[in-house]
Amino acid sequence: MAWGPRAIASAVAKTTAPVFRKRGLADGLVVAEWRAVVGERLAAVSAPERLVFPPRRRQGGTLRLRIASSALALEIQHLQPQILERINGYFGYPAVARIQIVHGPLPKRAVPRRPSIRDLTPSEAARMQRVVDGIDDADLKAAVSRLGQAVLGRNAEV
Repeated sequence: MAWGPRAIASAVAKTTAPVFRKRGLADGLVVAEWRAVVGERLAAVSAPERLVFPPRRRQGGTLRLRIASSALALEIQHLQPQILERINGYFGYPAVARIQIVHGPLPKRAVPRRPSIRDLTPSEAARMQRVVDGIDDADLKAAVSRLGQAVLGRNAEV
C-alpha cells in the first residue's frame, strides 16, 4: 500500500462509477465534461441523461439529452451533426452515433458564489495609495486601485 498524497479524482471515480454505470453513463465523463464538450451556451440549456450502447459494443451509442424547451430542442436537432462531432472528437472514438432528445426540466446547477471583499485596513490603503500615486493616467489609476482592493480585500493582510 502506497502512502502519501493521491489524486482525489481516483477515489471519486470509484465512488461514482456504479451510479453512473447504472444510468448508462459509463464512467461519468459525458456528464462531468459536458460543458467542455459542447460549450457554455449548449451546456446551459441541456443535460446528458443516459448513454446507451448496442449489445456488447462501446461505440455507436445513443445519448439521451434532456432539453428544457421545444424551441431549444429544434435547435439541438439542427446542431446534432456538430454536437456528435464534438462529443466523438472529445473522446477520441465514435462513442455516440445519435442523440435522443427528451423534454423536461433541467437539473438545478449550483451557482458559484463570488468571494466577499472586505474593506482595506489603514496600512493596506496607504500601501495601495503609494502604488497608484505613480500612475498618471486616471483610468489606469482607477483600474489598478480596484484590482488592488479586490486582491488585498480577499486575502489576509500581507
